[in-house]
Order: sequence, then structure tokens, then C-alpha cells
Amino acid sequence: MDYPDVLLYIDGSWGPSRAGRFLPVVNPATEAVIGKVAQAGATDLDAALAAAQKGFATWLAVSAFERCKIMRKAADIFRQRAEAAARLLSLEQGKPLAEARAEALAAADLIEWFAEEGRRAYGRVIPPRLGNVMQFTVKEPVGPVAAFTPWNFPINQVVRKVSAALAAGCSIILKGPEETPASPASLVAAFAEAGIPDGVVNLVYGVPAEISSYLIPNEIIRKISFTGSTPVGKQLASLAGLHMKRATMELGGHAPVIVLPDADLAKAAKTMAFFKYRNAGQACISPTRFLVGEPVYDEFVDRFVAEARALKVGDGLAEGTTMGPLVSERRVEAIASLVQDAVQSGAELATGGRRPGNAGYFFEPTVLSRVPTTARAMNEEPFGPVALMAPVQDLDAAISEANRLGFGLAAYGFTSSAASAGRMSREIRAGMVSINHQGLSLPEVPFGGINESGHGTEGGADALEPYHNTRFVTHLQAS
Repeated sequence: MDYPDVLLYIDGSWGPSRAGRFLPVVNPATEAVIGKVAQAGATDLDAALAAAQKGFATWLAVSAFERCKIMRKAADIFRQRAEAAARLLSLEQGKPLAEARAEALAAADLIEWFAEEGRRAYGRVIPPRLGNVMQFTVKEPVGPVAAFTPWNFPINQVVRKVSAALAAGCSIILKGPEETPASPASLVAAFAEAGIPDGVVNLVYGVPAEISSYLIPNEIIRKISFTGSTPVGKQLASLAGLHMKRATMELGGHAPVIVLPDADLAKAAKTMAFFKYRNAGQACISPTRFLVGEPVYDEFVDRFVAEARALKVGDGLAEGTTMGPLVSERRVEAIASLVQDAVQSGAELATGGRRPGNAGYFFEPTVLSRVPTTARAMNEEPFGPVALMAPVQDLDAAISEANRLGFGLAAYGFTSSAASAGRMSREIRAGMVSINHQGLSLPEVPFGGINESGHGTEGGADALEPYHNTRFVTHLQAS
């Protein structure tokens, strides 16, 4: 299919950057340049800031009821275009078409959920101590938002941020991913066609550090939202703090998976292998450290390896592909280095570990067994198709290892014991814990981490809170 040149969207109009600069877009399955994306400069960002300020004033005057109707219309439009958006996503990011299609369709569901939730952003009346006093709180939108989104789920991450902002009554400047620009642009186009007023949603691309350092300190911006690595997130949160800006941070993870001897091993292996290699492991909530009870360790590893070997690696648009490429040559080199280090540290290579062929940024689904905690991969987020297996003596040892790292995004557990499930739910230090299935990422449930994995949530009712100011009003009535 044809890949469009992707333009900036500022104040209701699509166009190139003022300086006429573009960045190349590469298909990771072929390494071929398939298009280009406009690169914003300071004058473009100034225009986006002015538009967001004007758009906020306009959107603030629109009732929550009317905002909901416009957002639901955007969801309908995008749902009708989901197949085209999915093909663009697969072309530019590499994930299998089925995964891309699921991401696009889920975006429409997210818009609808936030649209309805925006109608229920209530204040409350607080019982007074005196009979002639009225006291209450009101919710109001915090103001223009700057949002920074990653390449691994370019529709999913954009739709969470823009939907929450719009539902709360905020305008937004989205800094989209330069590696995968067309699919989020198609989402923004659906909002525009639905009737979102000019300036309420703006989309820019460019050099990430330049854009963040320009937008975050600007007095127009009142909140930021960032999804990405922990080191970059710390820098942006620090910058936001210097200027007293609210910040939602969804950062890196290193998700443990505890598999106890009483678990359904076949279900655990099948469920987690599918989720491990989804998007070639390039997911912040991807299961990574498998902590398996010693009595069933060999059986579980064998089952998991069989699932990994059954995957078909290839171009995401090719028939039958179940795992696509990594996003770049740099990611291939990083994964290869982690695998090599693990083996040198004493791990056993159970399957994979190589780059197949010479074209495309592919890496085999990989399983490393008996990986020592000294290996880099057991301490650094791999962010690729590498599963790390380690035997544990009991649940105490498993929970201790699960909590060893500073990350705290997602964790998984498999057991048939209610007592063990209860301990995992209470004692694993992660923002999201899923036991005996993969139950994360639904619109209505929280999505976020603790500790080094960030703060705040981008799912569930709590996701709207950072986009609101809560004001208190007390009124002494005349006697």
C-alpha cells in the first residue's frame, strides 16, 4: 500500500514545517525508506502553543455533554478506518497485521469510554458544620497539555492521552513518534473530521529532546504526559517540576512472572508466550523474568520453548506472520548484546538468540534458561523478544526476586492456590498485577506503575484526575 508523507497538524490545518524539513520513515521489515514526516522547529511549536491556548478557551466553553458527542463521533469514524490505519501501523512499525488491527479497534473503544467518563467528572457537596454554610468542590480542566508518545504502540498511546485530555476539557499538543507517524496522524484526522474545534488537538513531530525542552517550560502548558523509558522520564519529570507542571509518567518495566508448581503449566506457558512475543517483546508490560518453581521448572521451560519455536517471524503484512521485526538496527544490536552477556554469565540458550537473514530488523524469539541475577538482562529492561527463565525454591524466593529491581509496572502470577494468589496480590510491588491470565490494558482499568516505572495512570476513572483542578468553594449565606 502507499505510505503518505506525514504533515504537522496545527490549529486545524495540515502542513509541512515552516522550515520545510522532513525526517525519513523506514519500514523495519525491509529497511527501506517508505516516506517522510515533517520535522517541527521553534516557529512551528510557537504556532502550536498559540493554537492550544486559543483551543483551550474554545473547548472550555463546550459542555461535557457536547464534548462526549463529538468524541463518540470520532470513535465511529476511526472504527470505520481501522483496517487502513492498521495497515499503516504494520508497515511503519512492523507488528503483525492482526496485532495492528486489534490496536486500532481498541482505540475506538478507548475514545468512547473516556467520552462517557468525562460526563461523570463530578464535584461534591461537603456537609458543613454550620447550617448557613454551603461548601462544595468543582472540577475544572487544568489547561493545555503537552503529551509525548512512543513508537511501540503509536495509536494506543496517543489515544489514551488525547482522549483523557479532551474528556476533561483540555487542549493538547501531541509530540508523535517519528518512527511511526502515519497511524497516529490517522487518529488525529478522525478527531478533526468529527468536529473538534481548531487548536484543541495539535500534532507535531521532530527531535524529541528539542520539542520537550521547548514545550514543557512554556507558561501555556499546564500538564505533561509521557510514555517512554525511565531515564528520559526522570529528565522530563524534573523539568516539569522546575516549572510546577503536573506530570503523568508511564515508564519502563521488567515484569516478573511467578509460576508455582500447582499452576496450570500449559495455560501459563501459552498465555505468557503469546504476550511475551507480542510486538516482538517491545512492550513496557511484556513478561520478562520468569520465576518458576523448581519442581516444574524443566517442564515449564520445555512448554514455553515449544510455544516460542511455533512462532512465524516475518513481515507484519505477510500472511501467517505471528511476530514482526524490531523497530531499528539499534534495537537488534542491543538485544544481541544482552543475549551474549547472559550466556557469558552462565545462562543456557534454550532457543533463538540470533538474527535470521540479512534484511530487516528481525531477531528470533529467544528463551534463556537458568539466567543468573548478575546478567545485564536480569537488571536492564530488555524491550525485545527475550524471555529470561530462573528456578526458585518457593513463593518467598519468587516474591523477593520479583521485588528486587526498582521497576514496578506490571507483574504476573500463576497458581491454583487462593492463599498464594492472595500473597502475590498483596506483596508484589507493581502498579498492575495479573494472576492466572493477562488482564491488563482495558479502557476501564488503571494502567500505570510505581517506583521507577512512573506515577499516575492512563486508564480507568483515575486517569482523568491529573487533567483536572479541584477547586473548593465555601459560601456563608446571608441570615
